[in-house]
Amino acid sequence: MANTSSAKKAARKIARRTAINKARRSRLRTFIGKVEDAIAAGDRSKAVDALKQAEPAIMRAAQKGLVHGNAASRKVSRLTQRVAKLAT
Repeated sequence: MANTSSAKKAARKIARRTAINKARRSRLRTFIGKVEDAIAAGDRSKAVDALKQAEPAIMRAAQKGLVHGNAASRKVSRLTQRVAKLAT
């Protein structure tokens, strides 16, 4: 356990940030999951709508430092490709 007052404060801050990051990560996974489910069901219109909601959420997560910017772009790109494949 922390001994100094500054270490105690740091521990409190870390706990607060961890809770925020967990919530953000969960929200991100929910959005991605909705797109995945729509793709699996083969429902193009649902997949397009889910992707429109997921893309800003993924990029916001990158801005907040939750995921790397390139990883976020890669996720969006791969989901977009899979949704586009549903049209054929």
